[in-house]
Formats: sequence, structure tokens, C-alpha cells
Amino acid sequence: MDQSVLDKIRQTVTSNPIVLYMKGTPQFPQCGFSGLAAQVLKSCGVKDYVAVNVLSDQGIFENLKYYADWPTFPQLYIKGELIGGSDIMKDLYEKGELQKLIERALA
Repeated sequence: MDQSVLDKIRQTVTSNPIVLYMKGTPQFPQCGFSGLAAQVLKSCGVKDYVAVNVLSDQGIFENLKYYADWPTFPQLYIKGELIGGSDIMKDLYEKGELQKLIERALA
């Protein structure tokens, strides 16, 4: 576990309203789960968020699982809080709850 990387993650998720750690980019996701996560955010009308490609930063790839004790990618953070992965995002979206979280974060 690298504390400097954990500090970098903390800085990113607390200084941006919406952060998605994913494999690839929203335009070119490198796995189906990351693609679904980006699509859910797009369906919510979110255009401006920080997307971090974990495949391009080995430190983040190795240490993100320790930050919020969540072992898989993607990971969505809203206002510094871990929301979850693509399955949780999809479930919250279908219930209309993700849209409310996003609206509050961007207000």
C-alpha cells in the first residue's frame, strides 16, 4: 500500500464532484463494466466529470482497492463518497436515485 498514491486518490475524489475510476476512457472503455459505467453517467446527462484510466497509472491500479476497500473497477465517487461499480450504478439509475445524487453533487 502506497500512502502517497492513496493521498492522490483522496485529493482527486474530494476536489471533484464526480470521479469515475475505470479501465480505459469514456470514449474508449477497455472492459464492458467500465463501458456500462460511462454509459450510465451519459444517460444521467453528466458531461463534465473526472474519468481516471486505471490502466495508465500502475500506482492507482494497485492501490485504489485499498482506498475504499473495494476490489474491482470501475469505481464511482460522488462528492468524495464511493457509490460503487457499474452494477450498483445501473441499479441506482433504474430507481432514479443516481440522478438525484448527481443533481445534488452538481448543485
